[in-house]
Order: sequence, then structure tokens, then C-alpha cells
Amino acid sequence: MQEQILLTVSGHEKIKQELQGLKNRRQKISERIKTAREFGDLSENSEYEDAKNEQSFVEGRILELEEMLRRAKVMTKNGTDKVELGSTVVLKIDGQVPEYTIVGASESDPATGKISVDSPLGHSLVGRAKGEEVEILTPNGKMTCEIVEVK
Repeated sequence: MQEQILLTVSGHEKIKQELQGLKNRRQKISERIKTAREFGDLSENSEYEDAKNEQSFVEGRILELEEMLRRAKVMTKNGTDKVELGSTVVLKIDGQVPEYTIVGASESDPATGKISVDSPLGHSLVGRAKGEEVEILTPNGKMTCEIVEVK
């Protein structure tokens, strides 16, 4: 049995939109292949090769996204004051006040403040509330932060 993929509502919607965009792109790729075939010898036809490579990538990504949606468990916030999947958390760490959104692993993008629930930080924050001090075990050792706000 395959493991469920935890997603926020917005993450689920983003995957559905990407999937629809790729499905729409199929027709254009098909037309490119057809046009490239008309150029003749396929063994030396870079336009044909490029279109086939794009088609392969798009079809692979479509299969991957469809599988993600089949295994997805969309989590909605329960409205509690505790950190959970989908919560945005403002922390106080060494005088800085970063803001992170706790998301499923497939949605994670630390550069934009989306932290996986499975990461050391996400795992340490889940179930905690505003005002709590949290100790986080990182690859570089322990660090402590305070939860300033849970949205």
C-alpha cells in the first residue's frame, strides 16, 4: 500500500492547476511533432527530437501529478490555536522573526517560507501554541525558538 501524501488545500489546488496546464500542452506538442515529421529524415531532425523529448517530460509529469492526487489527503485547518498542517507560524529565533507555513513534504519550498511538516522545524512545531518555547533538533545541533503567532 502506498503512503498518503499530505497536502494543504492550496497545495492540492496548485497540483490540479499544473496538471490541467500540462494536459492542455499535449495538443501543442502533438502539433509540433506532426510539423517536425514533415521536415523529412527524423534521424537528423532536431525539431522532432526536441518535441519528442518535451512530450516525454510532459507525459511523465502528468503521471506523477495524477499519482500524487490519487494518494493525496487534503488537510484543512481545524481552527485551533495550535500549529498544524496549513498553519502560518511567526517565530523568534536569535533576535530574528521569520514566518513559515507548515505544508506537506511535496509542497515544501524553504526559499518561500513553506516548511515541510516532516522537516525538523515543522515536526517540532506541530501541536505547539503561541508563546511556547520549542527546542528543534537540526543537523547542526539543538536550537531554541519561541512561537510568536499562529495564523
